[in-house]
Amino acid sequence: MTLLTPQVHLPSLPEIEHYGTNQALGPDTFRPDGLDSGPGGALSGTVSGELTRLLFDGDDREHIHGMWRDLISKDTFRHRPGLGSAERAALSYEWLRLVNDTAGGAERLADDPRLLAGLHEWAAIVDGGGGLCTVASIHYNLFLGSLLDHEGAERRDLSDFTTLRRTGTFLCTELDHGNDASALETTAELDPATGGFVLNTPHPGAQKFMPNTSMTGGPKSAVVAARLIVDGRDEGVFLFLTPLSDERGLLPGVRVRRLPLRTGAPVDHCLTAFDRVLLPRDALLESEHGRLDTDGRFHSDLGNRRKRFLQSIGRVTMGKLCMSGAAVGATRAALSIAVRYGDHRQVSGPRAGERIPVNAHRSHHGRLLKGLASAYAMTFLHRSVLARWAAVHAGGDAGERAETERLIAIAKSWITWQARDITIECRERCGAQGLFAANGLSEFPQYVEGTITAEGDNLVIWVKAAAEMLFEHQPPREATEPPGDVERLTDPRHLRGLLARAEAAWQDRARAALRRGPSGDPVERWNGASSAALEMVSVHARLQAADAFLDAVARATDPEARELLERLCRLFLLQQLGEHTGDLLADGHLSAEQVRALPQLLDELLRDLAPHMTDLIEGFDLPTAYLEGIPLANSGRLSLADYTTEAE
Repeated sequence: MTLLTPQVHLPSLPEIEHYGTNQALGPDTFRPDGLDSGPGGALSGTVSGELTRLLFDGDDREHIHGMWRDLISKDTFRHRPGLGSAERAALSYEWLRLVNDTAGGAERLADDPRLLAGLHEWAAIVDGGGGLCTVASIHYNLFLGSLLDHEGAERRDLSDFTTLRRTGTFLCTELDHGNDASALETTAELDPATGGFVLNTPHPGAQKFMPNTSMTGGPKSAVVAARLIVDGRDEGVFLFLTPLSDERGLLPGVRVRRLPLRTGAPVDHCLTAFDRVLLPRDALLESEHGRLDTDGRFHSDLGNRRKRFLQSIGRVTMGKLCMSGAAVGATRAALSIAVRYGDHRQVSGPRAGERIPVNAHRSHHGRLLKGLASAYAMTFLHRSVLARWAAVHAGGDAGERAETERLIAIAKSWITWQARDITIECRERCGAQGLFAANGLSEFPQYVEGTITAEGDNLVIWVKAAAEMLFEHQPPREATEPPGDVERLTDPRHLRGLLARAEAAWQDRARAALRRGPSGDPVERWNGASSAALEMVSVHARLQAADAFLDAVARATDPEARELLERLCRLFLLQQLGEHTGDLLADGHLSAEQVRALPQLLDELLRDLAPHMTDLIEGFDLPTAYLEGIPLANSGRLSLADYTTEAE
């Protein structure tokens, strides 16, 4: 059977000829968008440099990102065809050792939020980077970070873990308990005779689910979340330092079974159970939320067991930042590959025998530009919440902690959901060639799926945030004013104000629904309000991203870069407002004329931004060595030889 591809006959398209691709613009081209172009349509080299400065922490760029960017430039991180799942899992641990050798101290890395999140941004983009990100996040953040955050860390000998003679893992989630991990059933019972603990898995549903506990990567230890039982009383869930294996294999009482291969992260995921494993007294990680005195009596500053649990696993908040960092890193890489491919992938033009880049078409470059606008917003939002958390971590205002933790959770969900959509779009824009592993695109959506679930399922943490924000949060309610003319919609600050009004409208709607609900049925009452409350959280996330974007625009010192960023920010905001025009029109914040004008304004922005796609991806500062290893990203290197081997 022959598959026929219809030939699209295009009319004369001056728009494509003049705006569709950087190659179409010469050094003397007049630019109606007001930005001066250099040779080939690109802006001056200072623009991409300024974008990089703004995206990557300014003066702190070298400290936070430099070592990781240099690390992934090494040949060892290039694609290795033919590796099986077990080999790829083992490779993740080899790479972890390279990270450890590069970090300048494992404890320093675990205790520096920005450095740790930066590692995830860069590690996520390498071949099989999902595996490296997973084992690094577990070892440095959840395992070593938990040890450092509890009392007595200075008295523990951590050298086995900081030198990777033993790899750390984190065992919290159980087969029967995921997002309700506070209800987990593994127990650690105080033995009055020895002062130690007996760690036990009471039934199959209490097996620890998905930790990397096999012998792959060498001997391992874990911090295990278990119920502390003292004199028959359940004092809540605490963490216990537990050796799992040594050079000879698993230790007595530890049972590990491998789980099936999980796409997107080549890691040795397992089920893990304990059969009355004996632990010493100092296995318990103690702090003000719970400790035992010398007589074995329990003391806590928190009377609520759930609060004790949340404090025990406090490193999950940093984990959300790590997952967000990995997602923005993967998104930027996917867009860089797709844009480069679109520049040199030739398709039939409107005239007989003519060939033009696929990026010349609005139907192609428009989707990538929208992704670029979101990727910049995602990155700036990540930087904003990470800076807030670093201040809290360094001993800042304790009152900021709860609000910051909530914002981190909201941002993680929005960022990872956006990352999934954009990485899928990038793969599609590269056609069938985007499916080949050598091109670095096909695994991004699969890995991002893991970030959506890791450290708290996105929807569940948004439900929690929605319940808190329904009455605790007050969105800005600026004074109502006449909508004005269409020209007002070119002001990003005005667009931001419209988005804030949309958030307030959804909060009002959710509050009204909650009041209407049956007072005797709390589940049904929340069900009636939850849809509107979740939409409120969604708009809040995008509003926070817009604020971070506008702050970055204000910090730009290069005029061309500032103008380019402001237009990209307008593109982002116009996209976010599209679904809310009905409410804004009904409430008098938009006029009918403005609503009708929005599609044209959006299309004009895409036209004006199309020649600058190269500048925007150059700002992502991906290493040349990384890009050279990806066939799709290199004009002139795209050939069957990049994908094929001799048949046997």
